[in-house]
Formats: sequence, C-alpha cells, structure tokens
Amino acid sequence: MTEKHRILVVDDEPDIRQLVSEILEDEGYQVVVAETAEQAREQVRVSRPELILLDIWMPGEDGISLLKSWYESGVLNSPVIMMSGHGTIETAVEATRLGAYDFIEKPLSMAKLLLSVDHALKSSQLEQENKGLKKQVLAPSEPIGSGQIMRELRLQSERISQYTDVVVILYGESGVGKEVFARYIHSKSDRANNSFVKAIVSSFSSEALLEELFGKEEDGKVTPGLFDEAQGGTLYLCDIPALDAEAQQALLLVLRDKQYTRIGGQTKIDFQASLVVSAQHDLRDDVDAGQFSEELYFRINVVPLVIPPLREHPEDVTELLNFYVDRLIALDGLSYRHFSVAAQNYLRNYHWLGNIRELRNLVQRLLILGTDTEITQEEVEEVLGRSIPIFSQGVEQLPIRLFELPLRQAREQFEHDYLSYQLEQCGGNVSQLAERVQMERTHLYRKMRSLNIDPKQFSK
Repeated sequence: MTEKHRILVVDDEPDIRQLVSEILEDEGYQVVVAETAEQAREQVRVSRPELILLDIWMPGEDGISLLKSWYESGVLNSPVIMMSGHGTIETAVEATRLGAYDFIEKPLSMAKLLLSVDHALKSSQLEQENKGLKKQVLAPSEPIGSGQIMRELRLQSERISQYTDVVVILYGESGVGKEVFARYIHSKSDRANNSFVKAIVSSFSSEALLEELFGKEEDGKVTPGLFDEAQGGTLYLCDIPALDAEAQQALLLVLRDKQYTRIGGQTKIDFQASLVVSAQHDLRDDVDAGQFSEELYFRINVVPLVIPPLREHPEDVTELLNFYVDRLIALDGLSYRHFSVAAQNYLRNYHWLGNIRELRNLVQRLLILGTDTEITQEEVEEVLGRSIPIFSQGVEQLPIRLFELPLRQAREQFEHDYLSYQLEQCGGNVSQLAERVQMERTHLYRKMRSLNIDPKQFSK
C-alpha cells in the first residue's frame, strides 16, 4: 500500500480499539482513536479521517446519534462503517438510512472488517474522483475566446509554461477564470503528466492552513500535505492575500530555500513543483497597507498575468454561451436551447459583475427554467432582473438623472457615486472605507475596480 489512508476507530472498549488499530496498522493504514462521541468529533475536525469505524453502543451519546449529527451538519465527507455487539436488523437499516457504508457485528471478523474497509475506501475515492471530474468537465480545458485579448493571453500562458521554476501570479476579479488559466499553464508545461493541486487559502483557518499545506509528523506518523501531493506537478494557491503573517513567512522560506518541513517534523524536503498563485487585486496595495510581506511579494510577483473581466472582451460572450449550453446539456441531461441573436447582443453589452461564473450560472438557470427552444432577450432580462435590488426609501434624495437610466446602469452609477463619496470622507483610506460601508476588503477592491474608482485619487 503506497498511500497511508487515515482511519478513525471509535469504540469505548480499550481492547477493541487496540486490536483493530494494530491490525489496520499492520495493513499499512494510519490510525487515530476515540472512545467517546466528543473525542470522535474532535478527531474528525483535527485528523480529517478518510474512513470511520464507529461503535453503536457507547456511554453518553451513541454511535447512531453521532452519525446522524455528522451527516445533518454536513461536516463529514468520509464513509462510516458501524460496529455493534448487539446488532439487530432494525439497527442496521437505520444506520444505512443515515448514511453508513456498512454494518459489522461483534465479535469482529477481521477478514470481513478489512474487506469492508478496502471497499469503502475505494468507493469513496471513486466518488471523489467523479465529483472532481464533473467539475473539470464543466470547466473548459483551455481559456475560451477567439478575440484578440484571449488569443494573446493564451500565447502568453504557453510561453510562461516553459519556465516551470518561476512563480506565476494571476490577477483578476472573481469569476474571470483564473483557475482555468492555472490549469492551462500546467497542461502546457513539462509537468503536465503530474498532479495539479489546488488550495483556496481563504477557506482554511490560520491554524489549519500550515498543516494543510505542509502536512505533519507526529509520533512517527506522517500526514501528507499539499506540498507533498504537488511534487513533480503544479501547486495552485488561490486567493494568496488571505495568507496570514505566519503562513507568509513559511511560504517565503520555501521559495527562498526550495525546501519545506512538515509540521512537527525535522526532515527538509526538496520542493520540486511549479507554483501558481492568484489574487483579485494588486498585492502592492496589501504591501503598502502593511498586510503582506514585501519580500514575499517580490518573490511571487515575478511573472504576473492579468486576466481581464468579461466586460472587457465582450466579443467572446457568444462563444462562452454556446460552450456552456453544450456542456451543461451533456452533463445534466437538460433539453437543448439556444440564444436568439437579440439575446446574444443584449448579453454582449451586459456588465457581467460576476464575469464568466455569472454567465455560466445564467445559462444553467435558463436551461432549467425555460421550455421553449429559443432563449429570447425578454427571458434573459427577466432572469437577470430578479437579482437586482430596488431602493425602497430615500428616493426623493436621488438625482433625477438616475431615473433616466436603465435600471442596472442606474445601480452602477449610484454605487460609483456612493463609494466615491465615502472614499472622500475617508481620505482614500481603503481600510476605513471597508469598515464604513461594511464590505470585506477584497470584495471592495473588486467593486472599485469594476466601477473604475482609484482610491489614490482621494488621498489627502
């Protein structure tokens, strides 16, 4: 067994925990244990097991209740095999209904246990691969667009891909397709046959991020991290500004020394992978604000590639619409529909604040909700209009000229004037602006860029 799967054994009987642990470890598995529901919850949070062996009868909260709470809360992505010395058909049915993969009676048959563990892990791995493949199939294998902007970006990406030891940073608003470009660069490189590993930095707590990236070593047991998984391939760190100071320093050391060490370990491991990172705004702003290491900035800002918002290459809208119609029909079995010429022209002039992601979601809604073969401009306007907020108070104080504009343009004009006014009050200080308007700083930068607002113009 080349890969050590992590298995959590939950049982209040010490002899059972020890016996099962020893047998699983002899088979090459990595084992953690818990004797109560409370300890099991903590181990799931900390160890992230790939499979759980769960006893039904435990003091305090029983295994069935624990299983139910796990699946109702959505925190568990691993299969669960239930164990019981007092099993009944009703209990087995209930456990299966709640999501358990299998049910094994005590005294345990170790041959049956190992077979069930093997099948559960393979089934889980296949399920995860299918999910990953569906996401990859939905996303294009290369950036879509025949316009000049996209043609030049593809050429730049192909040139960049030849330098696998250089850090690439992708700049662009949310939804512009930064991951598509990251995968495209990987696919054109010499490391294309090895892994492409993605991590959304902002999705981890500061405590969990370092362990997720570097893995850990504890009591002689090794838990691989994303740096391990990416060896020989490409590591893509999405939303790099979300790194806290400790993680920034750790990444800086990796880039400087070309080595990393697992948390709790001593062995230095050579880092042999390409690194691609992304940000939604200029990292120089974070450096100037004292929130990002200047030295790390210079290390990762070697080859910047700016992915423009969709509104800056509207000539590609029709091609993107057709791509997602065909792809969603093939994946989800939806009925074929096509956009009328008028609908296409309307969408080419649409502002696309959510960029390609918004376009994909729009296509999916129209395919699901509509019945006619043709998607008309009126239908598109109706679906888009459902998400537009309507001001219900203070209307008498708004400029008359706003009421003469189309609804979406009026909203953008109001947002532009509102943020410009607030920036003036803050003297161009974006941190103060974020607190004042109650927006997360990253989203605020994206909003200002989409409205062509430069905060430096308001500096006192």
